[in-house]
Amino acid sequence: MKATLPPKSRPEFSRRQFLATTAAAIALPTFIPASALGRAGRPGPSDRIVVGIVGWGMMGPGNTNGLMSQKDCQVVAACDLDKGPLQKAVDSINKKAGNTDCKAYSDYREMIARDDIDAVMLAIPDHWHAISSIDCANRKKHIYGEKPLARTIVEQQAIVHAVQKNKVTWQTGSWQPPREHFHKAAEIVRNGLIGKVKHVEVGLPGGHVDFKGTKDKMQPSEPPAGFDYDRWVGPSQMIPYIEGRVHMNWRWHYNFGAGQLIDWVGHHCDIAHWGLDFDDVGPTEVEGEGEFPPKDAVWNTATKYRVNLKYPKNVTMTMAGGHSDIKMGTKWIGEDGWVWVDRDKFDASNVEWKTWKSVPDNVRKVKLTESRDHYRNFLDCIKSGKPTITPVEVAHNSVVPGHLGLIAMMVGRKIKWDAKKGPIIGDDEASKLLTREYRAPYKLA
Repeated sequence: MKATLPPKSRPEFSRRQFLATTAAAIALPTFIPASALGRAGRPGPSDRIVVGIVGWGMMGPGNTNGLMSQKDCQVVAACDLDKGPLQKAVDSINKKAGNTDCKAYSDYREMIARDDIDAVMLAIPDHWHAISSIDCANRKKHIYGEKPLARTIVEQQAIVHAVQKNKVTWQTGSWQPPREHFHKAAEIVRNGLIGKVKHVEVGLPGGHVDFKGTKDKMQPSEPPAGFDYDRWVGPSQMIPYIEGRVHMNWRWHYNFGAGQLIDWVGHHCDIAHWGLDFDDVGPTEVEGEGEFPPKDAVWNTATKYRVNLKYPKNVTMTMAGGHSDIKMGTKWIGEDGWVWVDRDKFDASNVEWKTWKSVPDNVRKVKLTESRDHYRNFLDCIKSGKPTITPVEVAHNSVVPGHLGLIAMMVGRKIKWDAKKGPIIGDDEASKLLTREYRAPYKLA
């Protein structure tokens, strides 16, 4: 499959940036809310957004609770391929809603066929991101999708195409931008307070984490009753069921995910690009090295890695996991100073910047969009037609450096990338890794 960047089918917009007198807007169709009934005290049907959720694993419960905490959101359906988590989802949603209206589904396609559902929340393994997102977009459902956008660059490009073509609202579950210290750090850099940026360090985790507590269950066995393993494997290659590499821990095997690099790059590289004003700018050269378990290991993703990238404007970036010289988080290094930010932490070369809650108006020429609640922002943008704080184009661009870094590690050499048109330049072996073969009968639309 040829890799090409999606064409600009919507007007240009500067993601997350606006002037005091101007708001960025996209010409999307007027929102027509569903006519579902809700609880007393909720807004009327004309103001309510009706949601179906897919996936009740790591992020599903938190995302669902976040959406249901908004008075104008009503969750009416839940889908999961494992009957145990599915029942937990239905029970949790009904308890919070104070009714028994939530309907259970084992096939998300049946759920999104409902005309009363306006939007979906997808919290599913990476290998299912592309097919499900495209299906939802083609059904005109607005999407809250977890990062990374997809398992490969070609899949990500296909999602961007589908979202743009169908003119639906997309919010990525990369929730760091709403936090005040990330916003402040990006504004300091964007307003030139550290001078021209020369280099960026993006620190990510290394190793593996046993999220599900199943690290000791690494032998093949029969899938448990109530779990549709064949459907769960979906477009990936069929391999034996092992409890230690399914729920939550699927990300440690390349058949389903891509390890810590791809799991985290959508967080901190997103912040790096935000500060650089590189939301539509990609690297031109990428080199990478990593330490990998044996290919036939149950968990075979890289445990330690370093990726060096060259960007336009003579900016370089190093992304690393498992290396002590690269601190977790994002650090911009400029000619006149530096800024570093991580979750709940901020540091800078200028002591005064540490005391600021936000960048003062007298030094702020560029004001970045503020959003303190990812779920509220998603619902508001469905209604207004404006881009969310992490739209699909940004979800794509912030993960591309990680995908390219992984490809460079796998082929063992520097690769060159045409950030405008999308292909890897002059390297057929590396280009093949922009996509993955799908198991029949699954196809990428």
